Amino acid sequence: MAQHDLVIRAGTVIDGLGGAARTADVAIQGGRIVDVGRVAGAGRREIDAAGALVTPGFVDIHTHYDGQSTWASRMAPSCYHGVTTAVMGNCGVGFAPVRTQDHGILVELMEGVEDIPGAALHEGLSWEWESFPDFLDYLAPRQFDIDVAAQLPHAAMRVFIMGERGANREPATADDLAAFQRITAEAMRAGAIGFTSSRSLNHRSSKGAPTPSLTAEHDELVAIARGLRDAGRGVLEFISDFVDLDYEFGLLRAMVRESGRPLSLSLAQGLSPNSWRTVMDRIEAANAEGLVIRGQVAPRPIGVLLGLTTTLNPFTTRPSYSEIARLPLEARVQALRDPARRERILGEETSPGFQRLFRMMAGLEKVWVLGDPPNYEPDPADSLAARARRLGRDPFEFALDVLLERDGRQILFMPFANYADNNLDCCREMLLNPWTVPGLGDGGAHVGTICDASFTTTLLTHWGRDRTRGELIDLPTLIRRQTHDTARAVDLHDRGTLEPGMKADINVIDFANLRICAPEMVHDLPAGGARLEQKSEGYLVNVVAGEVTYERGEATGALPGRLVR
Repeated sequence: MAQHDLVIRAGTVIDGLGGAARTADVAIQGGRIVDVGRVAGAGRREIDAAGALVTPGFVDIHTHYDGQSTWASRMAPSCYHGVTTAVMGNCGVGFAPVRTQDHGILVELMEGVEDIPGAALHEGLSWEWESFPDFLDYLAPRQFDIDVAAQLPHAAMRVFIMGERGANREPATADDLAAFQRITAEAMRAGAIGFTSSRSLNHRSSKGAPTPSLTAEHDELVAIARGLRDAGRGVLEFISDFVDLDYEFGLLRAMVRESGRPLSLSLAQGLSPNSWRTVMDRIEAANAEGLVIRGQVAPRPIGVLLGLTTTLNPFTTRPSYSEIARLPLEARVQALRDPARRERILGEETSPGFQRLFRMMAGLEKVWVLGDPPNYEPDPADSLAARARRLGRDPFEFALDVLLERDGRQILFMPFANYADNNLDCCREMLLNPWTVPGLGDGGAHVGTICDASFTTTLLTHWGRDRTRGELIDLPTLIRRQTHDTARAVDLHDRGTLEPGMKADINVIDFANLRICAPEMVHDLPAGGARLEQKSEGYLVNVVAGEVTYERGEATGALPGRLVR
């Protein structure tokens, strides 16, 4: 008789602890790993993993599935990239706590900050909750293909407590501070993974209003920290522009000191190549003093996808393109092939919108064809501007022709972070720092402009196998970073390694053939909303809580994922 629910046989096990790979079986019973080694007992189902990697499921600590988790069972695209636990509610935006009259404010904020269509949110959100515990109770009975964990968002809580005063970024009163502390503790006790906030001017509502948390003062943040202290649990997540580094980092240190809880913050190379190192120095100094602060870092550039199917392209703000921007793709392609319209578009100046975006394009010196499979470390010699020079053509005229390739479905890539040096050496340095952790993939967000939920696959393929413009990183380190380290960074200790007693979240991977597919636009959001989808090839089997959820990228129908409290 079978002694186990599932046995994965003879795989190359990389257990998430950082040690060398070894050939072993993995036995699963009741959703938990019960043995790793030579398993004598049979399983009700057995998977032959000979020649394949067997790893813990990936823990993605930076996603925005707050809306999607309320209306969908599949957390795509993260589910296609080995992710078995997704932590949502980052950057201080979310949908609870909330009063009925403030639904629109939170939708506008999510639409503006995370590029999720407001129509989809209005159609998809049921709003069957008010408090954060209510929100968790709404999610608790739902079934998913992966586990999801929720964080308390600062912007939503601020509007809930202070109403218009909160949305308008007015200082908190003594009564407000008491409410911040109480509601934070209540959310943590109910099962929130942590608290998140944004202090970035880049985070604005769809109407252009800065995020309510932008200028929250010291006393407010300390009150929130005391709420975590009172609950004795929860982590902190922040994004800041660090315009005044001393002041901003001082606030973060105060929150960690007051709460006694760990904090992570978004860390990336901006247009200034070395500014991130200044923040990294502060992180290292804080940890030397016993204050646990980590940088959340990315394995590749963070960049905007440009095309005729995406939200933006190099001609978005030119009047003669705007006239046809809402036409169906086929009709738009036909219009763009008309010589008279092409001449008008190419002769026009860009209008005031998206000026920062066009500055970052640098005359198309910083824009590349993404390709299939995508190339996330492109050579400057292959930029659109460089290619146009070699052909003796105007860069924007050339770009218009490129956009019409693949019947108008060609995708361009414009990095705006982690590519100031035109290589990914900075990412390698960040990934290997002991006080960083992989994150920032934003699964569920930026649905028409960015598709970075595939970060987890990039981590393995680019850094573990494919990089030609610099050094690789050994696989045991990469796996540990995306499993054990990410799980522990959000205080989850029941997953992230292949050891007896741990949750049976597992990936079986054909590493030699693992690849990221090109992103494409799909229309499966509520109200027919569009989003960028990016799949992969090479994940042979994905297991969540001991159940096979995907085989070679195809869903099995099993939905063992649940809310993690």
